Amino acid sequence: MAHGLAQKESGDPLMPKSDDNRRTFLYTEKRGYEVTRNPHLNKGMAFSLEERLQLGIHGLLPPCFITQDVQLLRVLKNYEMKKDDLDRYVFLMGLQDRSEKLFYRVVLSDVERFMPIIYTPTVGLACQQYGVIFRRPRGLFITIHDRGHIASILQNWPENYVKAVCVTDGERILGLGDLGCNGMGIPVGKLALYTACGGVPPQQCLPVLLDVGTDNEALLQDPLYIGLRHRRVRGQAYDDLLDEFMKAVSDRYGMNCLIQFEDFANVNAFRLLNKYRNMYCTFNDDIQGTAAVAVAGLLAALRITRSKMSDHTIVFQGAGEAAMGIAELISMAMVKEGLAKEDSLRRIWMVDSKGLVVKGRDHLTHEKERFAHEHPQMKTLEDVVRELKPTALIGVAAVAGAFSEQIIRDMASFNNHPIIFALSNPTSKAECTAEQCYTFTEGRAIFASGSPFNPVTLPDGRMLYPGQGNNAYIFPGVGLGVTACAIRHINEDVFLTAAEALADLVTEKDLLEGRLYPPLSDIREVSLVLAVKIIEYAYEHNMATLFPEPSDKEAYVRSLIFTTDYDDFTAESYRWPEESMKIQSCKL
Repeated sequence: MAHGLAQKESGDPLMPKSDDNRRTFLYTEKRGYEVTRNPHLNKGMAFSLEERLQLGIHGLLPPCFITQDVQLLRVLKNYEMKKDDLDRYVFLMGLQDRSEKLFYRVVLSDVERFMPIIYTPTVGLACQQYGVIFRRPRGLFITIHDRGHIASILQNWPENYVKAVCVTDGERILGLGDLGCNGMGIPVGKLALYTACGGVPPQQCLPVLLDVGTDNEALLQDPLYIGLRHRRVRGQAYDDLLDEFMKAVSDRYGMNCLIQFEDFANVNAFRLLNKYRNMYCTFNDDIQGTAAVAVAGLLAALRITRSKMSDHTIVFQGAGEAAMGIAELISMAMVKEGLAKEDSLRRIWMVDSKGLVVKGRDHLTHEKERFAHEHPQMKTLEDVVRELKPTALIGVAAVAGAFSEQIIRDMASFNNHPIIFALSNPTSKAECTAEQCYTFTEGRAIFASGSPFNPVTLPDGRMLYPGQGNNAYIFPGVGLGVTACAIRHINEDVFLTAAEALADLVTEKDLLEGRLYPPLSDIREVSLVLAVKIIEYAYEHNMATLFPEPSDKEAYVRSLIFTTDYDDFTAESYRWPEESMKIQSCKL
């Protein structure tokens, strides 16, 4: 455990102290049964005899003393007995509810194995089945009927020092649509990755579900549904709820508290981002996080094609928030290379459910208008690809199989190394599989996906490892960097900085193996590098509000990172002076 100052936790100070041998102890007033049921404190059978006696838990545990390594073995044996991924998800969430440090030790023992379980693609199935698998609430549920009382609801949350909030209203969960209150699995999963991948302490993370109802008829008729049973409330009442929520979070946790928007429908995602981005410390991961990870993949791909971003013509299957976010960041990258803004936009085309987005087409949104060009209307993606001959094809519309064999073969016919990104989640919504992409292009394609795919062996014996454009490469590092230096407003350059830093971490060996991203096993170091780059950018551009500026930024960030090592505990029978409670910076 890193040495640090202290935090008041729910009226119970957890006070780290060090002896002369630099061994760190954590002091708590909690005692007895409550200690073994608190996921922040619980060590299970790893509590020493001294701790059991002082904390009043002697006799509440079996008499054996075991290490975290042995606990890890037990968890893995139980994990292997589960029959499917949903069971594995439920099992791991139960572990998170019992012992946070052990949960994160398990995840970090094999990130590539466990991330698809605690997040995409399994989290999508978990959200669909949330009413069935629901055990213990994690995070806050705030409803449309709580208007006028959100500040008091936030007071019910037991942590007083929250640095990152992830919020959804459940209307567009992955590619699965309106799942209402069942969407809570998304902010819970995202913030688990803040800790596992970025090292943000879990006590500093708060998942929130804003329940305004659902238009999903099946959920409204489901007796196991856990949310409000009425249609979605929209209009002024919805906006008032969001305004009150944003103000209440900032009032309670400070203007530096990061608020990440997740899985809002297009109708709200853009306008809420534009409304709040200059008022609060906020970003939308579906727009900006997805953009950064996609652009990082493209920047890495440029090393294979030996070209510049401005040399490419890019077609999007989809014209929603993900497409718009990626397109905007691509445009910024082209401008950075020296291309005029208008010229950069002309290299980007979009296809939505009505066909090619062109000027003069009816009912174009403001966002789509920016990427509408003079061209005859075309209805199918196949025709668009054949006509425009793009160098890169990016799928973000959650239309399974949208990249047909003909489309992929056409891409290969006029590109030596066609760039094909099937980014829709979960796996069932992917535009094509890695095997299809590599097979139809004879292994020449540069491929990335949103959900993980297994390695593909080509007829010539080469094995390619598909790059997974997982937002987890971006948002944990961004969250760590933004909160570490107390940035108050996050601009698009932060995400371009993150994308460039991520692309720089891809090695030549990675590229030869088909990877456009570093191995997920390196995700913690990736997040650290991104955080340091963002902090450097923030101080260079006067965006940081933490002073004095850390002289060694990497060492500073490392000092903040959550560790899965167990703390040594003892108990105190008195309360700490009130002035100690005002110090806010504890790493558990």
